[in-house]
Amino acid sequence: MKQSVFFKAKKGLNRTIVTELSQRKNEPGWMTDYRLRALEVFERLPLPTWGADLSGLDHSDIFYYVQPLEKQHTDWDEIPEKIKTTFDRLGILQAEQQFLAGVGAQYESEVVYKSLREEWVKKGVIFTDMSTGLKDFEQLIKNHFGKVIPISDNKFAALNSAVWSGGSFVYIPPNVVVTMPLQAYFRINSISMGQFERTLIIADPGSSVHYVEGCSAPLYRKNSLHSAVVELIAQPHSSIRYTTIQNWSTNVYNLVTKRAIAHEHARVEWIDGNFGSKVTMKYPCIILKGQGAQGQIISVAMAGKGQHQDAGAKIIHLAPGTKSNILSKSISKDGGRTSYRGLLKIVKGALAARSRVQCEALLLDEKSRTDTYPTLSINESLVDVGHEASVNALNDEQIIYLQSRGLSAQASQALLINGFMDVFVSELPMEYAIEINRLIAMQMEGSIG
Repeated sequence: MKQSVFFKAKKGLNRTIVTELSQRKNEPGWMTDYRLRALEVFERLPLPTWGADLSGLDHSDIFYYVQPLEKQHTDWDEIPEKIKTTFDRLGILQAEQQFLAGVGAQYESEVVYKSLREEWVKKGVIFTDMSTGLKDFEQLIKNHFGKVIPISDNKFAALNSAVWSGGSFVYIPPNVVVTMPLQAYFRINSISMGQFERTLIIADPGSSVHYVEGCSAPLYRKNSLHSAVVELIAQPHSSIRYTTIQNWSTNVYNLVTKRAIAHEHARVEWIDGNFGSKVTMKYPCIILKGQGAQGQIISVAMAGKGQHQDAGAKIIHLAPGTKSNILSKSISKDGGRTSYRGLLKIVKGALAARSRVQCEALLLDEKSRTDTYPTLSINESLVDVGHEASVNALNDEQIIYLQSRGLSAQASQALLINGFMDVFVSELPMEYAIEINRLIAMQMEGSIG
């Protein structure tokens, strides 16, 4: 199917493509140099040999930049009908009108629409795409870009650093509490497409924000690649909650690096829902840098036929009195595979640190697989740490009991699965919780009953 776009780079990746990308965006010289250094690191680093199988990913068969429109819009009516219809079906405009402080919509490599309610503009909140942020707030971005996740962190962080486009730049001024979520939605719509959004969120002291992202793509015969980088900076006594609800098609390699730094008495939460994709490798990280900082990571993953969800969490305690909680839940069905890969690290001197890690997996058939790869590095004795993991099947006794109360076998199984996922769903705003329940029901069709 032919895709109508404003500009599409040639397939593959080299210095010329990276330089032209930076020039098309009219970026400052330091960003062009940053991209080219990142390209060198990407070419030098090998593919990871652990985790999911990446042998089917062909870097030469990907379009690394696809510009759908000549310019970004702030008026929904100005969006071309084809793109607008895609996002209308996803409910983006309706959500903006009803319960969002701001919304951004990225189609292919660029954000095509962005808005922020006037009340938050007046309070100094910045919510824009990264390219616009680089033009309008260059020094602020330069001070923080790549400081949480350096180029050399891993091969795909280097790739994103070389070809990033789109994403969000969010800045919350001191003591401003944004009471409504900000949402960004990312859509891959072209065949053999690579999407590399870059997101940077800075919460100044005493501020608070909830950022929600959603992701999707249609199914093509060829593979696509999504490789984002997300950096969060929570200044003292601030709060950042970052919620992800992804539903990529089963031809997408989803290889993402997300990390946050929490300063004194700050709180960071990753609420991470992984549905769809061919392969996911994603391990949100929180560095508890300041005394009394807190972090929580709640993740769920569902893997069906031909899917491998290799997801998890990392929390690093660097200061006294820090607290963390990791809760991971997964469902494997129809021969799918889920993996929890986690790191909990407490350094010497992080006195009175407290942490709980809990991993729960549900297998729906004998063909499916689940694995747990936890790493605990505890270098301080005066701490409180707990870790537990479990693997279960659907409980036949519970199903029989529910059937005795008048429910069908399918309804009984669905109820148990929803209960298993409830800890994740309960963390979402009501509107998102309803959609997640629908998504879970769609994922489970044909697997129960």
